[in-house]
Amino acid sequence: MSKDTKFKIVLHAPEIPGNTGSIGRTCVALSAQLILIKPYGFDLNEKAVRRAGLDYWKHVDLVEYDSFEHFLEGEKPAREKLIFLENNRENEKKNFFQANYQKDCYLILGSETKGIPDSIVENYKDRTFELPMFSEHVRSLNLSNTATAVAYECLRHLSYL
Repeated sequence: MSKDTKFKIVLHAPEIPGNTGSIGRTCVALSAQLILIKPYGFDLNEKAVRRAGLDYWKHVDLVEYDSFEHFLEGEKPAREKLIFLENNRENEKKNFFQANYQKDCYLILGSETKGIPDSIVENYKDRTFELPMFSEHVRSLNLSNTATAVAYECLRHLSYL
């Protein structure tokens, strides 16, 4: 796979600095851009973000937006390039293996405790996917783990285009 094959990981209102730092490290490893949509539950200068991102944080290709609307205005993404990852929804659920991963797609994840706002999910039901969980004892997966799993699935698809 060439180094210019990219996709973007988008975090909507992330709350835990360590998750954002870990996701930033994954982005550096995969040459993916990290897009953060405010509000954050922390300051980007916090030690926890840098600690989780280790010495890689300075290499993160980072873009920030004040809101989801500003993200749409700034990026102007085609609808088919938006891939929302969400769980705990009563809507028809599609497995993330079914997503149509494309070059320059956006892997969008919500905050750790609230997920992606209902108002956004309602407009993108057809673009919303989940990671399978088979135990009734688990409500959700860690945001960083989810982002990494989906990023590597996207990479797998892009590597064989």
